[in-house]
Amino acid sequence: MLPATAAALAVLAALLAWPVPAWLSRARWPRRDPLVALVCWQAIGLAGGLSIIGALLVHGLAPWGHSLPEAWWHWVTRHPAEAPVRGDHWVTQTLAAVLAAELLGVLVLSWVRTARTRRRHRDLLELVVEPAAVPDARLLDHPAPVAFCIPGAKPLLVLSSGMVAELDEEQLAAVVAHERAHLREHHHLLLLPFVAWEAALPVLPAAGRAHAAVRALVEMRADDVALGSLTGAAPRRTLAQAIVVAAGGSGGAGVPDGALAVTGSALGERVARLLEPPSPLPGWVRTAALLSAVALLLVPTALLLLPAAL
Repeated sequence: MLPATAAALAVLAALLAWPVPAWLSRARWPRRDPLVALVCWQAIGLAGGLSIIGALLVHGLAPWGHSLPEAWWHWVTRHPAEAPVRGDHWVTQTLAAVLAAELLGVLVLSWVRTARTRRRHRDLLELVVEPAAVPDARLLDHPAPVAFCIPGAKPLLVLSSGMVAELDEEQLAAVVAHERAHLREHHHLLLLPFVAWEAALPVLPAAGRAHAAVRALVEMRADDVALGSLTGAAPRRTLAQAIVVAAGGSGGAGVPDGALAVTGSALGERVARLLEPPSPLPGWVRTAALLSAVALLLVPTALLLLPAAL
């Protein structure tokens, strides 16, 4: 029966709203493979949303059928309910609609606001920057060492004159490679769902914890991608030194809202990770983590689409 499906989805939603994000944010293995950890976080966010909205919707439509598609179709076509319709069914239908509208609305609103902010900053910067010696970068006349990128349809990579003066050639190349990694892998899109999650559910501690964890992992991933394109005797030390110089000179000041910067998040942990790299995840652990992420998406989807009798 659908009530059992609703209960299963509710249990899954509860797990994904608190204990699972809390465990993953405290785990040490994500720093060993940020990409796999980011996949897991995306799966948690999507599966959590599907589960909580699905649990409410399944319970609300339970009198109309034995599967969500069947019940929904009967409800839309005004087919008579197969079981008594109580007040709690109407309440959960309303809550499902309100929660879905809030989550999707906040996601769209966050995207629109962030895109507008980035466009405004990009337009202002275009008035004051000039071409830099580094290809595809712009030079900003600013004494503090600052480097950031503004993603979007027209991405912008900005280096301050202070950054160019403070860093040697290899360190500057490391910073540029880090920012290019953000742009190439569209890390701003990985952050957006968690910005929206935190904005939509500010009272949920897991939302803030998830956002902070994903911000740190995005920076670690950019570090890893940057290292793959660097030459020199000690690229890890070079990038770590560049991060320290940038953090010491500006501490993130001068970076516009919506931009991604080399001093973005988890500075101490990132520097320690660069200087003392953790061992890579064993292949079986990576496979298990990725399969778990896939399972997180498949379980609520199957519960929502398959007949309850199955």
